[in-house]
Amino acid sequence: MRYFFHIGYHGTQYSGWQRNKDAPSVQLVVENALYHVLKTPKQVIGCGRTDAHVHANQFFFHMDAEETWNYDLKFRLNKLLPDDIAIFDIIPMEGLPHARFDAVQRSYNYFIHTYKDPFLSKFSSLYMAKGWNLQLMQRAAQLLLSYTDYHAFCKMPDRNEHTTCNISAANFYTDSIGDKLRFNISANRFLGKMVRIIVGKLLDVGTGKLSIDEFEHYLLNPQLSQVIKPAYPQGLYLSKITYPYLDLAPRSNFSQMLAGEGALWKKV
Repeated sequence: MRYFFHIGYHGTQYSGWQRNKDAPSVQLVVENALYHVLKTPKQVIGCGRTDAHVHANQFFFHMDAEETWNYDLKFRLNKLLPDDIAIFDIIPMEGLPHARFDAVQRSYNYFIHTYKDPFLSKFSSLYMAKGWNLQLMQRAAQLLLSYTDYHAFCKMPDRNEHTTCNISAANFYTDSIGDKLRFNISANRFLGKMVRIIVGKLLDVGTGKLSIDEFEHYLLNPQLSQVIKPAYPQGLYLSKITYPYLDLAPRSNFSQMLAGEGALWKKV
């Protein structure tokens, strides 16, 4: 029987979801917990990869199990797992659906605060630039929907069979005060560090270091070599995974939490 596990994690202490022989990973911690409960090694397949220190308030992995269990597996796993990893749901699936290859849309949120706040430092990225032109940033973000080759926005494009991605949404939001930003982006797939690289370029547009024409130049000429400077990892959240047969709302709504109590995000 194949099972989909719906989870979330705070990635500060990890090298990402995927196993890493040199650093702790979310996958390794989860597999160790499964072994402790099920008493047999289990390999799990995640819906994708995340960079070191990046978070996921929605993530799926699948696991096959011939045996069944007559106890509350979710409860036992959550008792074992550290506070920064949670199992939300364990879903038995018909056939052999694939957590990674069957996903049709992935969405990320990137959070920015513009003032120093020790309570946000591990949940959002601090950029203390002033006078950002948010309208230009939004205009540049909308250009992403008109292009499909993101070779220029990938840290190591040669590791991919292709660099084609279909972006369906890319928008900036601000909180009611205007000192926090949220960038939301959705696509069928993302390349390595792609979201953070895009955010870094959009921030350059907002501060006047890069014009909209220069930003679009990288989209028009995806093979163009450039200096790549990804945005900080701690502001990035994998926030939604959608399958043709499974579309669950995220259990943790970091978007509203980081907007502030009683606050709402307003689209730029």
